[in-house]
Amino acid sequence: MTRYLISFNDGAMDHIPAEDMPDVGKAARAVIEEAVSAGVWVFGLGIERQQASIVSTDGMVTDGPYPETKEVLGGFAVVDVASREEALAWAAKIAVACRCAQEVREVLPDPESEALLRQIEQRR
Repeated sequence: MTRYLISFNDGAMDHIPAEDMPDVGKAARAVIEEAVSAGVWVFGLGIERQQASIVSTDGMVTDGPYPETKEVLGGFAVVDVASREEALAWAAKIAVACRCAQEVREVLPDPESEALLRQIEQRR
């Protein structure tokens, strides 16, 4: 199985009237429940609209995003599926539920991190 990041940019849902947001939330939760039942859901959430803090390699913290940043992440889901086509199918479901386009990108595999995560899960 391969993991895919399905995401949308901050502001992508701004066209949705406030009174429709409860329905959007309900539709999004239904897709999450379907993905959990299908055994492909890894993790996902919306990201609060706020100014980010940028931490540099020397530990210096500055408020961001940088002025040249055109887009920032508004929300994401990670799914673990057999193919890119399956990831695109889940992205389509999320796009309908959230009423906005979704970007799909493959997550680089990291066997050592995966092994560490399995160890952590076993301790729980």
